[in-house]
Amino acid sequence: MRITWPVPERLLRRVLPRSLLGRSLLMILLPLLLLEGVTLQIFYGSHLSLISRRLTGAVAGEVALVARLFEHRKDPADRQAVLRFALENLDLAMSFQPGATLAPRPAPNAIGPTDNDLWGAMEQLVHRPFTMVWAADPKPVIVRVQLPDGVLMVAVPHKRLYADTIYVFLAWVVGTSVLLFAIASLFMRNQVRAIRRLAAAAEAFGMGRDQGAIKPEGAIEVRRAASAFNRMQERIRRFLTQRTELLAGVSHDLRTPLTRLRLALAMLPPRPELTPDIAAMTADVEETERLVEGYLAFARGEGAEQVRPVDLSRMLAEVAAGARRTGADVDLDAPGCLTLALRPDAVRRAITNLVDNAQRHARRISLSATQLTARSVQVTVDDDGPGIPPHQREEMFRPFQSGVAGGTGLGLAIARDIVRAHGGEILLEESPLGGLRARIRLPV
Repeated sequence: MRITWPVPERLLRRVLPRSLLGRSLLMILLPLLLLEGVTLQIFYGSHLSLISRRLTGAVAGEVALVARLFEHRKDPADRQAVLRFALENLDLAMSFQPGATLAPRPAPNAIGPTDNDLWGAMEQLVHRPFTMVWAADPKPVIVRVQLPDGVLMVAVPHKRLYADTIYVFLAWVVGTSVLLFAIASLFMRNQVRAIRRLAAAAEAFGMGRDQGAIKPEGAIEVRRAASAFNRMQERIRRFLTQRTELLAGVSHDLRTPLTRLRLALAMLPPRPELTPDIAAMTADVEETERLVEGYLAFARGEGAEQVRPVDLSRMLAEVAAGARRTGADVDLDAPGCLTLALRPDAVRRAITNLVDNAQRHARRISLSATQLTARSVQVTVDDDGPGIPPHQREEMFRPFQSGVAGGTGLGLAIARDIVRAHGGEILLEESPLGGLRARIRLPV
């Protein structure tokens, strides 16, 4: 049974951060916010509400007491004494307006439960008509109580109604949360930095940039991954060294009998009846040497060459000049200087293979290079030949599949291996010249 989420997955992907650091910090921040919300709700809904009811009940009880004293004591001197007592002992500034009546006012609407608590306490304890006017702090709350012979006005200071602990509590909760989040951010950044270094080292090693072993750091899992990566690098280096030495020996062993055959053919007596046969055998030897060289180059993969800064525009000019010397019509369009970190012999071989393939099937070739973005460069080889149908283009990159018109079937396979080893990609498309376009994209 498939579980469907109420929020679309595509929307979650857009909202959630994509980086590991962002997602880790979000996993830390959300529980903190939830904890703060629950804590504030518990404090605000129970403790603060209890304190508010007690404070407002005390104020309402004192107002009710003064109102009763005013009803029982009609002497102005006694009433003034009551007002002085309220100011000195109860911290309530009161005044009496003889003969006044209350104007109707709406119920209070202050922020928090205090207004409702004071209103309810006044209704419960005073038992007389009253009004309340809430003003911004530090202005007091004005409470007017209707008495039989006038209106008793009470100025209640905010400190009698609010507890200062709420601000201390908020500062403590927010401050500790910010401190914990900052510490967690620094810790997670250090962990993610180790993962980023491991990813950068893997990317560089995959593109042929051997930067040596990386220092294991971070959490124990990240350290294990870094150590495993270092061991993998060492095994791959050892394998490449052994393969290079083996191929060098194989190349020497194969070239030796071919060289002897070529020498023997050259030393044969010049007889007219043998000349066609000697020429045919010489061509066969040369073709065999070319095939062996192609197979060894494909197996070698140019992996032993080191990466260094190369002027790609100059390399393309050299490839175009070499193709022109063999009779090809090559147009070159490249900027003045385009420097990339490449294995020069390998990239030259890949581009030369593409130009050679185009030369076999076309009369006109166009070689160009452009910088697409700050992080990528594109090289294109266009021709006016017959082209390749779209459904067969991917198959042409397989070894021994594109060997037509005298080819070995390894040119495109070698070119793709070299380009991918640099972190790039090669595609076959329809050319504006009417034939085939080979498009190479390389990272800067």
